[in-house]
Amino acid sequence: MFLQRMANRGIRLGTLFERAAARYPANLLILDHDLDLTPWPGRRATVAEVADTVDDYAARLWACGVRPMDRVVVHKSDAFDITLLACAAARVGAVPVLLSPTLDGGTAAELIRRTERPFLVTDAVTLVNELPADVFGLTRAVLLTSGEHENALALSALAGVDRVPAVTMPPERPALITHTSGTTGTPKLAVHTGRSLEARYRPQAAAVAPVLRRRETVAMHVSFVHSRLFTALAISLLRGLPIVVLADARRENVADLFARLRPGVLEAHPNSFVEWEELAADPRGPLANVKLFSSTFDAIHPRTVHRLLRASRRRNPLFGQLYGQSEVGPAVVRTFSRRRSPESDGRCVGFPFPGMTGVRVVSRDGNPPTRTNPGYIEVRSEGRVLTYLGEPERYAAQLSEGGWWRMGDVGYRTAWGCVHLLDREVDLIEGFGSTLAAEDVLLGRMTDLVEVVIVRGTGGRAVPVVCTRGDKPLDLAAWKAAAAGLPPMADPVQRRLHELPQTATTKIKRLELARLLDRGDDDD
Repeated sequence: MFLQRMANRGIRLGTLFERAAARYPANLLILDHDLDLTPWPGRRATVAEVADTVDDYAARLWACGVRPMDRVVVHKSDAFDITLLACAAARVGAVPVLLSPTLDGGTAAELIRRTERPFLVTDAVTLVNELPADVFGLTRAVLLTSGEHENALALSALAGVDRVPAVTMPPERPALITHTSGTTGTPKLAVHTGRSLEARYRPQAAAVAPVLRRRETVAMHVSFVHSRLFTALAISLLRGLPIVVLADARRENVADLFARLRPGVLEAHPNSFVEWEELAADPRGPLANVKLFSSTFDAIHPRTVHRLLRASRRRNPLFGQLYGQSEVGPAVVRTFSRRRSPESDGRCVGFPFPGMTGVRVVSRDGNPPTRTNPGYIEVRSEGRVLTYLGEPERYAAQLSEGGWWRMGDVGYRTAWGCVHLLDREVDLIEGFGSTLAAEDVLLGRMTDLVEVVIVRGTGGRAVPVVCTRGDKPLDLAAWKAAAAGLPPMADPVQRRLHELPQTATTKIKRLELARLLDRGDDDD
């Protein structure tokens, strides 16, 4: 971890665009959607123009009374201005708290309550249609990016206020608060510092440096409320790489945009890449120029890696997989080339970053962790968050002596030190083996599947929930052939992909899905 600590001044989110503009003012940022804050012509702006937007809205927040160490919750409709507002709040020394637009109003209100009377930045539609009326009593002020409300202040009314100097906060102070995925209940609020975010940035920047030796356009589809977006932006901005930011991951939108802009780097959630597999067959070659595919959050299915790499026409395209967590950032990395077989072990997530992160697997029962008897995966990194806001006891429960952080996953390490991720602790089905490995096998054997999730059903039985391309009826004969050799499962339950409960990063909420099935919601 010493390489994460050396001369770590913090990531300085408030001046990120300003520092990038000082080096590459004409570099472009392109969107596939409109913003509430600034209607950029053609949905594109130079980095200098983006930096000015951040400076402008920092001044407006200051005029509203926002001061250093104040908390500013951003909970609005999905768009890149969530990120810009976070940088604007950080520019005046405040701590942005980012809540996903996908949260229901009750959950959002509970997280707002935990932040202890913050400023709330939202839009009129979200305020009226999603948030409960008592949100006004939970906040110091409600500020609107669009629309009007009698009890809120429209930021548009503050256009032209005097600009204020950027405030530089000590790197050990809170700099950003994001929430966890919420796959196992109400999300926790993770408190990042400037130093912990910089510690996350460094291994990622070091990993891509040997791969990107020339200027490439970087396309990103990452949740606007996730800490990963800020480190990914920093890598591209500070190297002068043009950036394409997507809010709409639908294949038709992505195909048109990529066919026109020809990105050389793609950063997205694993489930987005699964959906984009079909782009490989598009005659326009929207993936033809991709040199590097990059994914964090979850291990990705071998079938997906195989198809995407073969859609590229670059000489030696790579798929970079980062395994980590909101609480610690990236901990393990592995790259794959075209030589990877679609039948290869998708549970192998790679190795720690030398000098930056450490990984160990701890026994659950006193016996050495193995493939058939996995242990608890623990990580040590300077990128670990400071605490859970309002829930320090939950934070302490996951922290072991020596600074080891329990990831909530189980797996094992090979003799060579490679980390294999087999399951989430809460998703283990005793006697079944790895549900994730079984899902890899099923997806590899059935090309018509776009998703398969194996959850624990009534009595501990394994219940597979499947989604097919075009929502075609599942071929039961093909399913039985694909499932041959796997542990016994209940009959598959078919669903449309959008019907599965998902987090902001498109992870399937497995426990919630299991509860829906137990309630009989699979009978319709």
